[in-house]
Amino acid sequence: MRLPIFSVIGAGNGGQAMAAHLSLMGFTVNLYNRTREKLIHILNNGGIYLEGAVRGFARLNMITDNMEDAIKDADVIMVTVPASGHSDIAYEMLPHLKNGQIIVLNPGRTFGAIEFYNIVKKRRDLDVVISETDTFIYACRSNDGMAKIFRIKDAVSLASIPSWKTDYVVDLLKLAYSQITSAENVLETSLNNIGSIFHPAPTLLNSARIETTEGNFQYYLEGISPSVAKILERMDRERVAVAHALGVNAITALDWLKDTYGVASDNLYDAIQNTDAYMGLLAPKTLDCRYIFEDVPMSLVPISSIGRQLGISTYTIDSIIHLASCIHEKNYWKMGRTVVKLGLDGKSAAEIKEIVEGVKEESTVA
Repeated sequence: MRLPIFSVIGAGNGGQAMAAHLSLMGFTVNLYNRTREKLIHILNNGGIYLEGAVRGFARLNMITDNMEDAIKDADVIMVTVPASGHSDIAYEMLPHLKNGQIIVLNPGRTFGAIEFYNIVKKRRDLDVVISETDTFIYACRSNDGMAKIFRIKDAVSLASIPSWKTDYVVDLLKLAYSQITSAENVLETSLNNIGSIFHPAPTLLNSARIETTEGNFQYYLEGISPSVAKILERMDRERVAVAHALGVNAITALDWLKDTYGVASDNLYDAIQNTDAYMGLLAPKTLDCRYIFEDVPMSLVPISSIGRQLGISTYTIDSIIHLASCIHEKNYWKMGRTVVKLGLDGKSAAEIKEIVEGVKEESTVA
């Protein structure tokens, strides 16, 4: 069996770690980034130095800022850019996609696969599979062509549109990642988006500390105090309530830590403090970070929007969206993924589920 060729889209923390690890596992890997400046050190080295849970120098097949070159021979296209860039990336790759290719959003955040699918379906001649994971498989950081993997997660779920293609994608990806399992549909991966709970609120609630220390503290272990954890637990209950309204059996953040990192506790604060994978992970250096500009509009706004449509209160989540909008002086409610933008406005939970499962011959996704 020929090993699949991977194209990793985005040379940030996750993209560099993923490209390097896939290469060290023996796969042919292309790495794309929109700005060439981000690729200079990697180009000069001919690859990426990887340390931490996986060590070695990873040579890459191609390092490029040309999307057509990056994906033309790829079997699997792994998108690692922030979810706020998914739409732009979808339009950029649209003219160059080929039938049979698999696109995986790592992760999709909330309803990322639906957003991407809406764009890709503009090409009626195209038969590709759009998938998303519920979380990124690595806890990692990178800088100047050097990446460090702090921990590879024990469990990552994936779903595709249409949902009956999920097992096919999972089986192929298991050649690289045995941790990946099938979710029922992309509603499950979207609503099990734990980043929506662990990223925006702790960042905003540590605003003064981030601005005065440039993030020189351990984000999870020092930034999430017992009081911050209580707010996260409240947000998590709201997320799970929205998921249940959509017929999704969502996992709690507490159970997610147990499944992903093997940490068992009866409260979120203790569980986070006992997660070894979070040791050494520093806070963002600035408030202009993806924990806000990605996770608020692309994670919290769609949870709130679909919750409002289904009659579920998301009071705590809404307060975090308001705070982020105030600090960044942006209207994240307007910028984010809403039911209107996703083509889900006015649809019932049953109708939304029918769309993502591909029950209809011709999908009604806008």
